[in-house]
Amino acid sequence: MSAVESVGPQALPALQEQVEQIIAEAKRQGASACEVAVSLEQGLSTTVRQREVETVEFNRDQGFGITLYVGQRKGSASTSASGPEAIRETVAAALAIAKHTSEDEAAGLADAALMAKDLQDFDLFHQWDITPEQAIEMALSCEAAAFSADSRIKNADGTTLSTHQGCRVYGNSHGFVGGYASTRHSLSCVMI
Repeated sequence: MSAVESVGPQALPALQEQVEQIIAEAKRQGASACEVAVSLEQGLSTTVRQREVETVEFNRDQGFGITLYVGQRKGSASTSASGPEAIRETVAAALAIAKHTSEDEAAGLADAALMAKDLQDFDLFHQWDITPEQAIEMALSCEAAAFSADSRIKNADGTTLSTHQGCRVYGNSHGFVGGYASTRHSLSCVMI
C-alpha cells in the first residue's frame, strides 16, 4: 500500500475559491453578511495490541459551515458535500433559519477594519509519507520496546500510530479569506 495522498498547502487555492463561491451564493440568495469555514482532512491510524494488528483506518473528511445574517437575524448550516447543489441548499437552509429568528442587535460580523491584513505562515504542515505497512511496523516496534523495558509488563492495552493532515479556510463577506494547512502525528503506547 502507498502513503496517504497529501491534502497540504496545494489544496488551499481550491478551498479559497470554494469559500468565495459560497459567499457569492449567500449574497445572491439575499444574505446581508456571512462567514464560511471550509475544511478538508485525511489521515491514517493503526493500532496493534499484543503483537497483533487490531485496526488500520483511513479517513477523508470534507465539508463547510456557513453563518449568515439577514439584517440582525442569524442562521447557520453545514454539510459534508461540496458541489454546487449542496452549496445552494446549505445556504438556503441557513437563510431559512435566519428568516425565522428574532433580530439581535449584537449579531453580525466583526467590523471590517478588525480583519487581519498580513497573514503569517506558522509552518504547521509537516507531511509524513508513511505507508500503512510502515505504520504497523513502527507500532509493533514501539510495543516490543515497551514489553522489553521491564519483565513485569505482561499485557498491552494498545499502541496506536496516527498521522493526519488537513486544510482549513475561513472567509467572510467583508472580503477576508485566509487559510492554513496543518498536520498532526502521534504514537502512543499503553502497557499494563
